[in-house]
Amino acid sequence: MSSDLQSSHENMSDARLVLLHLQELYGEHSRTARYEISRELFRAKMSEGGEVGEHVYKMISMIERLEALDFSMDYNLQVDLILQSLPDSFSQFIINFNMNEIEYTLAGLLNKLVST
Repeated sequence: MSSDLQSSHENMSDARLVLLHLQELYGEHSRTARYEISRELFRAKMSEGGEVGEHVYKMISMIERLEALDFSMDYNLQVDLILQSLPDSFSQFIINFNMNEIEYTLAGLLNKLVST
């Protein structure tokens, strides 16, 4: 924290008040970041012949960045977003995944897609 910012909060005895004030000052930046990351995540589409490992890793990274900004998604939504972003060449994998109700961690899903 800069010395000016720190001195402006010296009289606040409660840490929650300091955090609330900082959120009021800088909260808009995290809102904008959440918007930009979620827009990129929801619009992500891997092109046919693209590198699946790189694509899915990027999506997982965006999901984790959103969680760091207090925007959490249900596990099923996370998996659905990843699977829906894949090209048609992964349709058989998606069918098997859904029919067998397989549950992987996101890292496990990444590894399974790369090996497929």
